[in-house]
Amino acid sequence: MPRTTEQNEALRSATRSAVETAAVRVFAHRGFAATNMRQIAVEAGISTGSIYRHYASKEELFDELIDQASRGLEAVAVQLSTEGDPLSMIRSFTEVYVADLAANNGAAEFYMVINQGFSTDTPEGTAARLAATQGTLWRAFALLIGRGQAAGQIIAGDPTRMTSHYFAMLAGITTMHVALREGFAEPDVELILRMFTGGPR
Repeated sequence: MPRTTEQNEALRSATRSAVETAAVRVFAHRGFAATNMRQIAVEAGISTGSIYRHYASKEELFDELIDQASRGLEAVAVQLSTEGDPLSMIRSFTEVYVADLAANNGAAEFYMVINQGFSTDTPEGTAARLAATQGTLWRAFALLIGRGQAAGQIIAGDPTRMTSHYFAMLAGITTMHVALREGFAEPDVELILRMFTGGPR
């Protein structure tokens, strides 16, 4: 019995998802330049021919991942711009980030791909594409820090510099998590937050 249109679309969507998940893993561990479509196909458990039915090139596939990253960064920036207790919002963001790493659900690799885009600008232009949404997120975070300082929750310091240090810390933690896997001690949320509080609260 032939598949229905809905079944075909569901299968297509599932295959694209599998390809994207595999691409994140391969890009994270090999980098963009050293990755080819055959490696991604093997990781996804499909034929190389099948992967080309969904993406014409690794550049197109990487572009889709960067678009997803940009949309995610924008959504987080909006969330951090809402009213609420500043320190609690920073704590919640940190807890979610750390939980994503601990879950080993591919989030760490996805964060690695974003970091690679920023740091290596490969493919060329990736860093510029991400810069706008990164800037939006960092400005929202810096404003959140400023609100926390005004409320007496966060220690004195330049909010912009504190923001860059915070995200650099998360990037480093993510890199070590991916590189060392089980050999890396999971980060402590309270320890991370001490850069804002100056110690236990």
